[in-house]
Amino acid sequence: MKNANKFLALFLALAMCLSLGATAFAEETEGAPAEEASAVLDLAAIDEMDYDEACETIYDYVLGDFAAAYDEAKAETGDLRMAKMAVAEAKLLESGVFLPIYTQGGNYAMSRRVPRTNADTTLWGLDEYRYHTLLVTNELITSEDRTQLLTLWNEAATADDYIAAAKEYLTGKGYTFADSYIESSPYNVNIWDTIATSYTSDSMFISGTYDNLLEYDAKGVQQPGLAESYEVSEDGLTYTFHLRQGVKWVDQQGSEIGEVTADDWVASMEHLLDNSDALGYLLTNTDGCGLLNFTAYLNGEITDYTQIGVKAIDDYTLEYTLEAPFAPFTTMLGYGCFAPLNRDFYRSQGGTFGCEGETYTPGDFGKTPANIAYCGPFLITNYTEQNTTRYEANPTYWNADKMNIHSMEYSYNDGSDVLRSYNEARDGVISGAGINSSALELMKSEKPEGQDQTYFDLYSYVSPGNGTTYCGWWNVNRGTWANYDNPDVGVSPKTEDDIARYRAAILNQHFRLALSMAFDKGSYNAISVGEELKLARLRNSYTPGTFQFLTADTTVSINGEDTTFPAGTAYGVIEQAQLDADGYPIQVWDPEGDSGAGSGDGFDGWFSADNAKAELEQAVAELSAQGVEISAENPIYIDYPYGSYSEINTNMANVVKQSIEGALDGAVIVNLIAFDKDTDEEGATYRFSAGNEGNFDLSTNSGWGPDYGDAQSYLDTIQIYGYMCKNIGLF
Repeated sequence: MKNANKFLALFLALAMCLSLGATAFAEETEGAPAEEASAVLDLAAIDEMDYDEACETIYDYVLGDFAAAYDEAKAETGDLRMAKMAVAEAKLLESGVFLPIYTQGGNYAMSRRVPRTNADTTLWGLDEYRYHTLLVTNELITSEDRTQLLTLWNEAATADDYIAAAKEYLTGKGYTFADSYIESSPYNVNIWDTIATSYTSDSMFISGTYDNLLEYDAKGVQQPGLAESYEVSEDGLTYTFHLRQGVKWVDQQGSEIGEVTADDWVASMEHLLDNSDALGYLLTNTDGCGLLNFTAYLNGEITDYTQIGVKAIDDYTLEYTLEAPFAPFTTMLGYGCFAPLNRDFYRSQGGTFGCEGETYTPGDFGKTPANIAYCGPFLITNYTEQNTTRYEANPTYWNADKMNIHSMEYSYNDGSDVLRSYNEARDGVISGAGINSSALELMKSEKPEGQDQTYFDLYSYVSPGNGTTYCGWWNVNRGTWANYDNPDVGVSPKTEDDIARYRAAILNQHFRLALSMAFDKGSYNAISVGEELKLARLRNSYTPGTFQFLTADTTVSINGEDTTFPAGTAYGVIEQAQLDADGYPIQVWDPEGDSGAGSGDGFDGWFSADNAKAELEQAVAELSAQGVEISAENPIYIDYPYGSYSEINTNMANVVKQSIEGALDGAVIVNLIAFDKDTDEEGATYRFSAGNEGNFDLSTNSGWGPDYGDAQSYLDTIQIYGYMCKNIGLF
């Protein structure tokens, strides 16, 4: 189990339920019809528990139905597994612990980046941030030409065919090709050690510095990387990779420091074992592939790390062994937990390995770009915090012939200047940009020199969505009312009575659903992308509705009734069937979406003032029986942090406040908690390790993208002790 601090909740100042000694549940009987009577948490008993026990009890209370359905789904294989995963996710959404809001993309953009010339259609892993195959033009690409390029992509049999066709087409249209790609980024890098971080905001900066065993190409097909080939044993347990010989490790200056060998993955595993906040959960037998003995080692059941299922058979033969067959295993290989680590360089930085009996320290490894080794396409030649990260081609890179750019740059942009990205993309300072609502008006009025049409008419397109789902997270177990790392920042204005009443209300399912249904996602999104596209990137489920499709006719039980879904049925269709059967007015699938193909994106299937009021009415009755009154005269207060340094963030925060307060007739008041520094806002809502460190009642600053090609990659994060549970205040 994860270590955490003692539960820090304030003493509940209301007599909400009778103490029942060792149990944390009481039967609610007064104030609700007998058929609706249900157990409620005894918060006095919760306060007597240690942190983990309290979290486990609250988790079972708010997510028990999901957990039971999910355990059943994970026991299955193939199409039945997918169908039961969708049923389990319906139960998850019904709990109301979070609200899916939007995915990335779905906004107007203009760019010099040639579409789909890297792995940006792969919805999992980090290959979408490996830009070495990217084609970039010196000229902005017109909307018309972009459409034709996507047609060429659809027609191409292979990635090489498409890239060749794109070059030919663009050359014929008078475009010239750039040797550099420059992208604007709002992120700060916390650590340069890809094995020791689980944050995309770190990993995207590091991903071009190393290669993986396999990598996805521009057509979404996995290709040889540092492994030239591999085979799988007949029992599906052992994967043997044959490594590419002669690949060099170099330092930041490009000086050779060693050869890539199978021991680099053994060293990586040893380092991973020392990093509890990294992506090791992907290797456990509950959260991921079930690497042989990995979980047993973490639990102390075995102490010999050589029994873990990663072996260097010889210098160029690497073997991974699983505890049970796991078909999506190879789709995981693009993540940092499968990155190689040069053992000698790591030790030269003062790094040690706890599993070898040493006192663990990473030393200086990963502190700066000078403190890592490189075996990928790029070297980081300059890094200035909140300014510039500059990359140049690795002169020893084994796959140099496939590189279409030879330098790249991340340019820091905190969003405080709402026109900056547009201006820089227009002027060629960066290679492209998404267009926010403020810049959209300018784009629609400005014309390039010598042109009769505007930049919008000539160059705009709607960027595609991806696999990341950003959510609004309701903190059901808040443990701090100021930033855990800076108690003078983000101080809540709530009284102890306000805190106690919120604590009771947020544990009520109907209250949580009322909040989610009162959140106007479309108006919230319109602030950043404009009214025309306010629905374009909205997402209504955690796992995208088109993430998986049945390969054969499949029968699954929906509330005891066997229901057969035909081959080709999307994940979202089954999820919607369960929601409908349970009587929840949540729409996660539109059969007419995406031009009739069907989609779970592009509409708001949650927001409804009428449904929000109906849910609140049920919550008011149930909470009244606990002695908690909710009304416009006695509202529940909710703290919502936002970045006041950004006009867009400020306006979005005001939409949250106005929509929730308006839909619920003032029975809920949203306190907007301003942060004038993005680092402080991240500390409150994003960069915290344990649930009781999150300084919010509602946060919209965190999302999840898949790590591999199975719905488990999403749902594991919300199972007990799952990584994203910290966003709802647990574990």
